[in-house]
Amino acid sequence: MTCSGCARTVERVLRRVPGVDNATVDFDLGLAVVNGAATPAALIAAVEGAGYGASKA
Repeated sequence: MTCSGCARTVERVLRRVPGVDNATVDFDLGLAVVNGAATPAALIAAVEGAGYGASKA
């Protein structure tokens, strides 16, 4: 992510993943916190599908 707009985009992408109850992205830390039953693989695939990098912390 290169800006806070990117963080908002990633947040929206994560919130659309089935099983996600809530997602927040901290641009300064480069971290996302996701609550719900979605798998890490589904979350990573969604973020990468939007053109961003992702990995499980």
